[in-house]
Amino acid sequence: MIDFELTPAVARLRERTAAFVREVVIPAESRDLPGHGLDAALRAELQAAARQAGVFAPHMPETYGGLGLDVRDQSAVFEEAGYSILGPQALNCAAPDEGNMHMLSVIGTEEQRERYLAPLAAGEVRSCFAMTEPAPGAGSDPSMLSTTATKVDGGWSISGAKWFITGAEGADFVICMARTDPAITGGRGATMFLVDAANPGWRVERIVDAIDRSFPGGHAAVTFDDCVVSENAVLGQVGEGYKYAQVRLAPARLTHCMRWLGLARRAHDIALDRANEREAFGVKLGELGMVQGMIADSVIDLETSRGLIQRCAWVLDQGRSGGSESSNAKAHVGEAVGRIVDRSVQICGSLGTSGDLPLARIFQEVRPFRIYDGPTETHKWAIARRALRERIRTTGRPPAQPIST
Repeated sequence: MIDFELTPAVARLRERTAAFVREVVIPAESRDLPGHGLDAALRAELQAAARQAGVFAPHMPETYGGLGLDVRDQSAVFEEAGYSILGPQALNCAAPDEGNMHMLSVIGTEEQRERYLAPLAAGEVRSCFAMTEPAPGAGSDPSMLSTTATKVDGGWSISGAKWFITGAEGADFVICMARTDPAITGGRGATMFLVDAANPGWRVERIVDAIDRSFPGGHAAVTFDDCVVSENAVLGQVGEGYKYAQVRLAPARLTHCMRWLGLARRAHDIALDRANEREAFGVKLGELGMVQGMIADSVIDLETSRGLIQRCAWVLDQGRSGGSESSNAKAHVGEAVGRIVDRSVQICGSLGTSGDLPLARIFQEVRPFRIYDGPTETHKWAIARRALRERIRTTGRPPAQPIST
């Protein structure tokens, strides 16, 4: 049975996080410079303030300067952090660093954790995860991986192109997925490598002009060109990269949902304030049935999203993979967040599309979420296949045959 009650300590932490975001982070939004993500100086300032407020790195163990929350408790705090676009950066729980921290803590060797995880958890460096490739390489279908790593004396040589790599510009290291076998079968044949940004075989080609701009470094096209790394650069075991990536995949999907749900709630609160204040046709907007319908739909989307997040968090805390639960959550929350923000813009009218409210920027930030970490359509495909297989397993009935004519 899932217990939805937070412990008093976590409830206080959630309130401290909410207050920190409201009093420190949101006022700093006006100082966020044009471009991709907050600049390094503002990021360092906000992270120092988060440490002082006792809300820094809630997902990391205390040995790495964090608060040691399990996934369910993270969901409450991450949602509050996500109430501002800058909040996750301030708490050092933003993608892609947060997912990389988790993976390094579970898979990394002691040497790798000391070299890469410790400074990442402290907010001293940034990182990126290089999986997606330009067509016809790996995208929603990871088996199409075209970047290769071949054995050389003392290590490996990585070559290939990657695309839309979040945070690559300015990252101190990259975790790269590359093919190490001629074929990828049964989930085997790919390997993850830790590559220092100073490696001459790695370069950022350009920053993609994407509609979302909250990630430091933006999204980049990058190249690995005879990028030679040592044997110690292998993260996990050779050929098992996709298996190890599952350690990152489900939790990273879910923490994305947590953060974006906070931003959707911010948009909803702005719409509620507008509906309570703005008059039209002799009444407040909030007294109009059509507006009430939109508000009710957003409340339902918020509650169902939170429920799916908490269900998946509970599964992960039980030590289970959470693959199907995180897929369910991602498919629903990605679409629900978009609906909530879109309704909020609609309720606020022209003001909602202007720079006088943060809604226009929020709209830009959340739209790609329906694509990141797997498009909604890919998740629905996987969900349907699982449902069909489970029905056959539980009933013993073969798939329905078409009626011959």
